Amino acid sequence: MSSIELVAGFGHQVTGVTVAEDGRIFVNFPRWTEDTAVSVAELKDGRLRPYPDERWNGWRNANKDEVTPHDHWVCVQSVVADQRGSLWVLDPAAPAQAHLVAGGAKLVRIDLATDEVTQTIAFDEDAAPQGSYLNDVRFSNDGKVAYITDSGVRGALLVVDIASGKAARVLDGHPSTQMKKGLDVTADGKVLRRPDGRGVEFSADGIELSGDGKYLYWQAIKGDELYRIPTAALTGPGFRGVDVGAQVEPYGKNGVNDGLLIARGTELMYLTSVQDDAIKVRDLSEGPSAPARIVVQDERLRWPDTFGQGPDGTIYVTTSHIQDSAFFKPEAPAALPTQLWKLTGSAT
Repeated sequence: MSSIELVAGFGHQVTGVTVAEDGRIFVNFPRWTEDTAVSVAELKDGRLRPYPDERWNGWRNANKDEVTPHDHWVCVQSVVADQRGSLWVLDPAAPAQAHLVAGGAKLVRIDLATDEVTQTIAFDEDAAPQGSYLNDVRFSNDGKVAYITDSGVRGALLVVDIASGKAARVLDGHPSTQMKKGLDVTADGKVLRRPDGRGVEFSADGIELSGDGKYLYWQAIKGDELYRIPTAALTGPGFRGVDVGAQVEPYGKNGVNDGLLIARGTELMYLTSVQDDAIKVRDLSEGPSAPARIVVQDERLRWPDTFGQGPDGTIYVTTSHIQDSAFFKPEAPAALPTQLWKLTGSAT
């Protein structure tokens, strides 16, 4: 069994974490229940440095009519280092997971050597319609394609050609990308509900590529089934607008979880089991019947959210405390304390 060790605590709600090939750690803070002053940051010596600079972090809900959304962080959900010298920032641009700010949905590349933005891929309403919430991103092994989950009202995947910036919305409304009807997400042994009676409502969320890049995996948070599809189906007929739903393959039960990570050089898929305050693992080499077993269970893992893996193999995970947020506990502070952890010990 593994254990967890605290890397950093934050005064705001964190979701994403990633570790670059040189060991630099980056995190992000979405604007869900507060108008946070820092959206993307580098974590260095226990301190947060707005990244790439304070100007990009200058957006506020309160001044949105004066700040351009295409070159500021509006509501960042994910940061991913591509192990090719770049940090990518995924901005669904929907503060409070509500109204999407026009012109704000984007995928941005930052050169880690210069800390300069080198590419911005803007998503129009065909790729990110009102009601969408672009959630997480993975990159093909050759760096030419990005795959994105949309966990919004109508789940889907986005396939993005990096060179041209063209994006195709695929599996839009397909059962594999939607919330599972009749499933309730629990925390602390109780069904999570907002004051108006709504429960946890996230469509396609967790995403991961197989090590050889041949399969893309995903699942909805309001769901318990893992799905996969050959990436060739997405980049070929799917990108051209052909329905590839028949090529989706259910790949066994994960249970309710948020983030997915296949550890480098293995077929071990790590899962953030939000209902159990736990991290689990499935050995995908065993096929779709592979069980999810607990790696570490700790009451401090309050909504384990997103994984990152360092160059030395260390696995990091954020705890976003969604069950403790003002969405579900109106008396909670707008600024929600959260944490970044790392796993220690063996996963076996």
